[in-house]
Amino acid sequence: MRHHKLLSVTLLIYFALPLAAADKSKTTANSSDANKPSYELPQPAKENLDLNMYQQIRIEGLTHSHVMDYASGLMDGIGPRLTGSPNLKRANEWTRDQLTAMGCSNAHLEDWGEFGMGWQQLNTWTRMASPDTAVFITQAAPWSPSSNGAVSGQAIWLDVKKDEDLDKYKGKLGGKVVLLGDMREVKPVDKPLFARDDEKDLAKIVEYPLSPESRDYIMEYMKRLELRGKVAQLLASEHALAVILPSRDGRDNGGSGGTIFVDSGGSLGWYSYQREHVQPLPVVIMAIENYGRVYRLLKANVPVTIELNVDTKFFGDHEHGFDTIAEIPGTDPKLKDEVVMVGGHLDSWASATGATDNGAGTVVAMEVMRILNALQVKPRRTIRIGLWTGEEQGLFGSIGYVKLHFGYVPLSTAPDQVKLPEWLRKPGGPLVVKPDQQKISAYFNVDNGSGKILGVYLQENVAEYSIFTQWIEPLKDLGVTAISVRNTEGTDHESFDAVGIPGFQFIQDKLDYSSRTHHSNMDTYERLQPGDLAQAATVEAIFVYNTAMRDQMLPRKPLPRPELEEQRKAPLKNTMPGAVEADQKDTKQSQ
Repeated sequence: MRHHKLLSVTLLIYFALPLAAADKSKTTANSSDANKPSYELPQPAKENLDLNMYQQIRIEGLTHSHVMDYASGLMDGIGPRLTGSPNLKRANEWTRDQLTAMGCSNAHLEDWGEFGMGWQQLNTWTRMASPDTAVFITQAAPWSPSSNGAVSGQAIWLDVKKDEDLDKYKGKLGGKVVLLGDMREVKPVDKPLFARDDEKDLAKIVEYPLSPESRDYIMEYMKRLELRGKVAQLLASEHALAVILPSRDGRDNGGSGGTIFVDSGGSLGWYSYQREHVQPLPVVIMAIENYGRVYRLLKANVPVTIELNVDTKFFGDHEHGFDTIAEIPGTDPKLKDEVVMVGGHLDSWASATGATDNGAGTVVAMEVMRILNALQVKPRRTIRIGLWTGEEQGLFGSIGYVKLHFGYVPLSTAPDQVKLPEWLRKPGGPLVVKPDQQKISAYFNVDNGSGKILGVYLQENVAEYSIFTQWIEPLKDLGVTAISVRNTEGTDHESFDAVGIPGFQFIQDKLDYSSRTHHSNMDTYERLQPGDLAQAATVEAIFVYNTAMRDQMLPRKPLPRPELEEQRKAPLKNTMPGAVEADQKDTKQSQ
């Protein structure tokens, strides 16, 4: 019996050893996984969707919507919200208080740094006094100085395409009202300015572009502004009275019929909000039809007298910018320190009340938080709203928030780069990542007007495709069908994407956003579509809820390496047989 017992013990030890080793290996692997952020772990093939919550959010968002209450309070009650202005300060405080009232926690304002001058338009009018009388449609350019009462002067048109063109106007500008800019062709409005995307439109959005879009137009735009700055110096030295700029056009010839676009293009320099770059004389933007009449009279050598009054007010040279932040705290002991964010930009331009840009995105984000609070949702992760300011001048608010909490890309300090806006400067080094960068699952943004959500841009994060496809399946009856891998630009989700955080902008119905309302004097409450905004808030609330409740954070792209972009795009060397280096070629030619 003893022999059999010894044999049994031996066999038991023999077979147990590999099992113990396997268990130890498994434990080590589990330990290794436990140290990884959940977005690096394998994602489930099937999403665990709470369709009961889908239904509750749909009922609350579509049947009991209060998005237009917020819209009227923001657009009618406060009005335009230029960065640095008293109205934007009111909007920050109002959104903070509304978020508190709906049940959010830790609602507060977060300082992102110094901006520049505070400014407000009080009144602007422009008229022709001779050879006929006419009342013109104009607005003061942002940060235009006041004319200090009504002024009157002879009009002159400046044809300036390059620096040398300035010489022919020296000694001729004193006391003049200067028209600066070519008269563009005003085509008939032969297409609807208000349009919804059809299947063909969505197919184009979904199709990934194989040729990268050229950004040369941005540098050309900056060169034009640089030339305008030189024009401004000449006008100031010669004591001209004021400058009139023609309004640009919109999509499908929407920039006519009294619609004027008033933004950074309607100034004498990009940095006109800074005291050291202040515009030296009053600047107004004029409706193209009014501009055309004066332009044609001057071209025909008919003297024209213009009267105008630009009444504006400055509020300080070193105003700070603030973001509005609030939360619904997470409840899962293991996940509550992780975050999902929703937001849009609170600031606007000053010619209207900033309803579609981006009052719409602001009130949709607020309504998302109201819906989830009304349903007394207990999210596993913390849900946080961010309403950004300074977006129109360069994503200042969201970049400042991301830099403080998550990370940043150092910018080049080369002399030619420092004079460019930050959003155009080259990277000066690799991405700097902060610890909380690993604790945010995603950021969702709305900033394309008042249209309903038709889908989502993946920002080239292909790993999200299967996940979002499952999320939108129960939303197709609301019109949510499109998923585009495209990298879409121009708003605050880029600040998050730039530091490796999944940042998403939704695909929206275009309506009349780029044709008539974007940065224009027509961007008012009346341009908002209540049904579309209720749908957008409902869809975004579901995306936010799903992100907050998943076991894992959403998967990520590899960390950006912006400092290597130029190197990666540089032509390959030594690919052409028989080619010689330039210095070798010069040496041979000199022999």
